[in-house]
Amino acid sequence: MIKAVDLSHQVPVFDGTLEILKDIQLEIKAGETVAIVGSSGSGKSTLLGMLAGLDLPSSGSVELNNIDITVLDEEKRAALRASHVSFVFQNFQLLGSLTALENVMLPLEVAERAQPLKTAKEYLARVGLSEREQHYPRQLSGGEQQRVALARAFASEAPILFADEPTGNLDAETGGHIADLLFTMNNEANTTLVLVTHDQTLARRCNKQFVMNAGKLAESAPAAR
Repeated sequence: MIKAVDLSHQVPVFDGTLEILKDIQLEIKAGETVAIVGSSGSGKSTLLGMLAGLDLPSSGSVELNNIDITVLDEEKRAALRASHVSFVFQNFQLLGSLTALENVMLPLEVAERAQPLKTAKEYLARVGLSEREQHYPRQLSGGEQQRVALARAFASEAPILFADEPTGNLDAETGGHIADLLFTMNNEANTTLVLVTHDQTLARRCNKQFVMNAGKLAESAPAAR
């Protein structure tokens, strides 16, 4: 489903080169839930962007469903993302000029999915926001905005979900509710979940944990739940 081989990434800095990712080897099977943990600046969000095809590595390869996305141009990577990948971000990434319903509908319309209105309404109902369909993001709490983001992500029915600190901007209680909703919906859809988080409680809910440290990735032994 997802495979990274010899993945490295460097960026130029004023006194030379900064190595952000170093020879990453990673394989994630369909339906697995995987957490990538590590301190700020360790490279975990950069790795997530590479795995999703949002950025290209300096060297190495990334495969999604046996397709090497590192040899594709941006247009073809975007097309692959549209059919294979959905996202949930820490800062929600909702369009402020659109209602909750319109935010969920938009990617469905872009993908020319059948019945985008019906699908968007169904997924907003699943996250408990039927009565907030016509509200704009500024009229919603942080937890409600993240629920809209979850509805948007799962409505696409993509086989892979990348989540970057999905509870990072929420208080502990709200974050716990969002985590429950995320894993419940993920289990129902049998989605492959790749999660970047600082939250060890959230990470322990995944099948596997990997630790990023100074650009290097290592699998962590499973902790007792």
